[in-house]
Amino acid sequence: MPEEPALRARGLTVRFGDRVALRDVTLEVPRGQFVALAGPNGSGKTTLVRAALGFLTPDAGDVDLFGTPVEELPIRDRARRVAWVPQFEALRDDVPLGEYVLYGRYPFHRPLEADSTRDRAAAREALEEVGLADRATDGILSISGGERQRAILARALAQETPLLLLDEPTTHLDIGHQIDLLERVRRLARERAVTVVAALHDLNLAARYADRIVVLHRGRIVADGAPREVLSTELLARVWGVDAELGVDAATGLPYLLPRRLVGTAPAAGTRPSVGPVHVVGGGGAASPVLRGLVDAGFEVTAGALHLLDSDAETAEALGVVAAVEAPFAPLGPAVRERHRALLERARVIVVAPFAIGPSNLANLEDVRPYAGRTPTFLLAPPAARLDFADGAGTAARSALVQEGATIVADVPALLARVRGVLPRAAGATAAGALAET
Repeated sequence: MPEEPALRARGLTVRFGDRVALRDVTLEVPRGQFVALAGPNGSGKTTLVRAALGFLTPDAGDVDLFGTPVEELPIRDRARRVAWVPQFEALRDDVPLGEYVLYGRYPFHRPLEADSTRDRAAAREALEEVGLADRATDGILSISGGERQRAILARALAQETPLLLLDEPTTHLDIGHQIDLLERVRRLARERAVTVVAALHDLNLAARYADRIVVLHRGRIVADGAPREVLSTELLARVWGVDAELGVDAATGLPYLLPRRLVGTAPAAGTRPSVGPVHVVGGGGAASPVLRGLVDAGFEVTAGALHLLDSDAETAEALGVVAAVEAPFAPLGPAVRERHRALLERARVIVVAPFAIGPSNLANLEDVRPYAGRTPTFLLAPPAARLDFADGAGTAARSALVQEGATIVADVPALLARVRGVLPRAAGATAAGALAET
């Protein structure tokens, strides 16, 4: 007899008044799989999670947990099968973390029964699993937001359930804590065969950590499969209304999407002032003030090569700046360097921000060097802080640019003055369309 799936939803429909939150959703999650639920706000992700927990009664359809209808399971039995990590929990009492995690042992207690040796061991193991064993006596309200989310995960782990549901657990976390949390969750799925269903906003994080992505849109499942099968520019345009570039991480082979602009909002040819393009090389936030200054001044700007999730890449995306972008944390690969060189070839001015240089991005300066002697190139003066983390190769590369003819400028206002001297303001067709095709 085949093994029952950890979670099965059949023909699930949920309404809130006149609004249909889920419409005829059918989904099976095999045991041991990590499934990411993705979709825009209001697509039905949280409703599906809450229906799986039995927190709401569907208008049609049903949900089974390991072969048993969820509504037939008493609360205590349900809590032995599935644990929940919410996107936010209103905590009022500053209880020690050790005691907070013990709340997860409730399903194993008889009324008024004291914590057992096994309960305390499970809580201690859960804190160790999330890296908070040394904080067991600290109050839950005294720790950081990232640590608090890990403590909530520890409480769920202490339940020792075979199914873990997470409702947008990374919403209030910075990128470092997002990666840390999802690394821990994926390890649970791999090493303990825990089934994980997580509602996630970030498609790139979903592709990196999940075995399967289920995309919801307007209450329906519109895509379901492995990340390589699901992620596409067409999907992002159709479901999120965003024009994106699809790339592949050379290290993992996993796809990633680089959002560029809302569909239909690209500037029409002949309607935007064209005084460039000015190409900006940066990373780690060093180029963000430069990008903003140039865009605010009316220049057409390109950027690269940047890493996805880097703050400069996020600034470029927010400003609608075309950029060559590599997968997070990876060395600049041949495809990205080719795109970067294409942007450098089109540039009428090149700007090098004072970014920290390491082995993963040294190629940026190497790619600029052939252009420094023929295209006006400006280097923003580096701060006193150390920028060379490539055993001197970064300093040597910057010096080589100066030798080729690059000019050092003191700050962004000085840079803008120099760029205006090279590119007087003019109206005309932009190169945006051509750049978007490179």
